[in-house]
Amino acid sequence: MSNPLIRGLVAGAAGTTALNVVTYLDMAVRGRPSSSVPAEAAGTLAAGAGVALGAGDTRDSRKEGIGALLGYATGLGVGVAYGLLRSKARVPVPLAAILLSAAAMAASDAPMTALGLTDPREWPASSWIADLVPHLAYGLASAAAYESLSR
Repeated sequence: MSNPLIRGLVAGAAGTTALNVVTYLDMAVRGRPSSSVPAEAAGTLAAGAGVALGAGDTRDSRKEGIGALLGYATGLGVGVAYGLLRSKARVPVPLAAILLSAAAMAASDAPMTALGLTDPREWPASSWIADLVPHLAYGLASAAAYESLSR
């Protein structure tokens, strides 16, 4: 596969899958609920854009769906950006995994913080770990997938 954008997109998809698997595994093992922040972000963004999502269960379902789609857009977007950057410079896989993890974490947490939906400065250690570990899985899977597709 010669196109770095396509390799980045596929790598982002692999990373997003890994992030979701680790997140759902954490939920299953610890019995914790899913985060409401992505749905809240979807609602805030829709309201800001003047888009009505309906009422009651319909609104809640749309917010959840859009919140999940925002997560996919973030993961795929970080992968595409990596593909563009990686086509210009060789990066060792371990460093790429760390950089991709940090980029994905920042790309998901910064907008939520800017919207006033969360404040990482107030998170307990357990919340940092619950956020960091899936993003590390994202970075490792994305870097490995990109390298595999580059051969």
